[in-house]
Amino acid sequence: MSSVSTQLSAWTERLPLEITKVNHRLAIASLISQIGIIVTGGAVRLTNSGLGCSNWPNCVPGSMTPTPEMGIHGLIEFGNRLLTFVLVVIAVAMIVSVWRMRRTHRTIYLLSLSLLSVIPVQAIIGGITVWTKLNPWVVSLHFLASTALVAVATLLVNRTALKLDGHREILAIPSSPTQRTLGWTIALAASAAVVLGTIVTGTGPHAGDALAPRHNFSADLVTRIHVVPVYILVAATIIALVLAYRIQTAQALKTALWWLVVVIGLQAAIGYIQHFNGLPVLLVLFHMLGSALLVSAATNVWDRATGRFPV
Repeated sequence: MSSVSTQLSAWTERLPLEITKVNHRLAIASLISQIGIIVTGGAVRLTNSGLGCSNWPNCVPGSMTPTPEMGIHGLIEFGNRLLTFVLVVIAVAMIVSVWRMRRTHRTIYLLSLSLLSVIPVQAIIGGITVWTKLNPWVVSLHFLASTALVAVATLLVNRTALKLDGHREILAIPSSPTQRTLGWTIALAASAAVVLGTIVTGTGPHAGDALAPRHNFSADLVTRIHVVPVYILVAATIIALVLAYRIQTAQALKTALWWLVVVIGLQAAIGYIQHFNGLPVLLVLFHMLGSALLVSAATNVWDRATGRFPV
């Protein structure tokens, strides 16, 4: 036992004491994988494969893997479950890579730990989703947990980039009180839009299975409610962008705002086109990707505008 401990100690001594490009690349991989599993989860629902595996943690009673009787839907659902292990591998690699910095770079370590610790919770929510036969409220919670991890991964990317460049503060130029208020407004409006978007989805036709329950709401009404925070988000983003060029503002915040403008524009276009064309599957999938990108972009703006999260 002491020999194993000695070997382990010798191995950990080789780990870096400062943030390297490897750490930053793992942070980026975390963000991409968290966004990716949202897209693949959407593909499961949009192909009516939500109950392709009818049980959890087994795919079907008595079998961890899908049986031939489950057909293509079983393979699609099981494939999405397997992607969870990819997230785990990346999250573990991230924690290992910053292990010797857990005291000196505490924020980065805790963000890395958060990504790993939430994955089992997300898996359990996925199991409850199957057990409740795709109850739309549980499906929404499953999606929102993933978007929360996208936000965490975005902060992790920002922090590793800062440390890699030798910066000690998120804001090279302090933002004004108005910019900080707009940063909070953008974050809250984007969050509200995403949350209400899950209710719109839960009311719509793409349930993941023909027999899955749906919200008994007016689709037109919940859609109109959903766009209210979108309008607020658009207004706050425009004001923040104009203000960024009227007063001295860090370039990182300007860049973050432009990225947000691009994401909002694409997401709004997709949203309107899909709404007036009967919610075609491919556009709905792109809209889910857009939701993940919106969360990341809004989180980035909030981070750059407020500087409230520790470095």
